[in-house]
Amino acid sequence: MTPGPHWYPVYVGIGSNLQGPVRQVEDAIGLLAEIPQIRLAATSSLYRSGAFGGIEQPDFVNAVVAFVTTLSPADLLSELQAIENRQGRERGEARWGPRVIDLDILVYSREKIDTPELSVPHPGIGERNFVLLPLVEIAPDLVIPGLGRVASVPVNMEEPSISRIV
Repeated sequence: MTPGPHWYPVYVGIGSNLQGPVRQVEDAIGLLAEIPQIRLAATSSLYRSGAFGGIEQPDFVNAVVAFVTTLSPADLLSELQAIENRQGRERGEARWGPRVIDLDILVYSREKIDTPELSVPHPGIGERNFVLLPLVEIAPDLVIPGLGRVASVPVNMEEPSISRIV
């Protein structure tokens, strides 16, 4: 008997601060769920947070989703970028600037990936409460390669405020 495909646990951060951010985040979650090689396992609450990076802009709405997938990291990245494109994200936006939608692979199994296209675990997990707090909500015991147990990572007190909205 031939074994079936291997399913890898993945955590993806989602954020938006343009064109109805709550709807944009919810739409992205729905589009992720439609991908045949993805099985959603958990979705965090939605959080509102001040913008990161010092650019004057509207607050962001953020969430984290957990799922298993048979997609490789590169193929998953392509699927995430296709969702961003479908929702109207334009490449070449200012780094940390306003955006319709942003999907980031935070953790892909126990993999450490460092290529020009993809860094996993996402390098900003430990500094960004808008990623850390939703991740702690759905996976407090997750061990992030190179960072440790997510619930043990200290909250960044210098980051703009964050609050749960839904």
